[in-house]
Amino acid sequence: MSPLSKNALKVKYKTYLTVGMMFFSFEVLSGVSSIPAPPVSVDSFILVDHQTGEVLAEKNADESVEPASLVKIMTTYVAAQAIRDGHLKLTETTKVSKKAWKMEGSRMFIEVGTEVSIDDLLNGVIIQSGNDSSVALAEHLFGNEAAFVEKMNLEAKKLKMDNTSFGNVTGLPDRGTYLSARDAATLSRALIQEFPEIYNRFKLREFKYNNIKQRNRNALLFRDNSVDGIKTGYTERAGYCLVTSAKKNSMRLVAAVMGAKSNYIRVKDSRTLLSYGFRFFDTREILKIGEEIATNRVWIGKKNVVKAGVKAPVFITLQKGKFQDIQINKKFMEPLKAPIERGQIIGKVEINLPDGTNYFEDIVALEEIEKAGFFASLPDQINLLLN
Repeated sequence: MSPLSKNALKVKYKTYLTVGMMFFSFEVLSGVSSIPAPPVSVDSFILVDHQTGEVLAEKNADESVEPASLVKIMTTYVAAQAIRDGHLKLTETTKVSKKAWKMEGSRMFIEVGTEVSIDDLLNGVIIQSGNDSSVALAEHLFGNEAAFVEKMNLEAKKLKMDNTSFGNVTGLPDRGTYLSARDAATLSRALIQEFPEIYNRFKLREFKYNNIKQRNRNALLFRDNSVDGIKTGYTERAGYCLVTSAKKNSMRLVAAVMGAKSNYIRVKDSRTLLSYGFRFFDTREILKIGEEIATNRVWIGKKNVVKAGVKAPVFITLQKGKFQDIQINKKFMEPLKAPIERGQIIGKVEINLPDGTNYFEDIVALEEIEKAGFFASLPDQINLLLN
């Protein structure tokens, strides 16, 4: 959301000043430093509020590193898009190729030449981190792994994952595969937001296929009830990586830890980040769609007052205890003349944050106001001419 430009509204504004609470996304750490940094030992990490995208803590978050099986988050994202768009069905089956069957590393243990459902392959990718299931899924959807990878990189560009490239669907060492902590969080937020049903699979603790039961490698699923995803990754060169998401009440956090020296450290640092976020920050929904936040005078209308609100929920992430320091200016177009359509932009909410940053959100009419007839509107027309 950008500040109001000079040419955005070529009318005068009437301003109402209110001191209170608002909910909006901004750089939380830019002007507030009353709490210590989280005690995290890895060299690259990030902690983000899922709802607002606000960064609560970070270190070298834009550094491109080997991601290992974190790549499978994008593999899942592309498959989820195909399911949503009707290009892929969970009930479909595919015949396992020799290439998929021979994949090294973590596997689902599919057998060459056998038929496997897309439903099972997705669980193999998500829960068992199967390299074999990832390749089988890619081959079924786009014909070969290279075409699937091309789609992965296209989606990364759309999500503005500027420090990321995919060279395969598995995360096995590849010169063309790298990912930053920030991009990992961005991708995870997109998956959670756009495909909640697919994301629900990331909280499953085990999956059995071909009479082989394997546990989900995300140890935090077994230690913290607030954690419901998302993905681990490990190779000798990448180290131990982990993206986690947890929800308490209405607040969801996403943490990415890259290149830890052991599984213990990636779990400890991830848990530290999540605890830090829930302890020191809060995210609130203050304004809802359809909620009246003000009224304003309407001229030459069948009604002389219009109810006003916001066109979308307004959110904010702040340190706990800082919400009372926000100021709100409600600015309306003047003169505001009928007819007015429901949802029509009629002003702006100016949000003044504790660090001096200002943001703006559209105010819209919550009701339709018809134009009055000639004689009924005559007094207003005279007043407008005189003022």
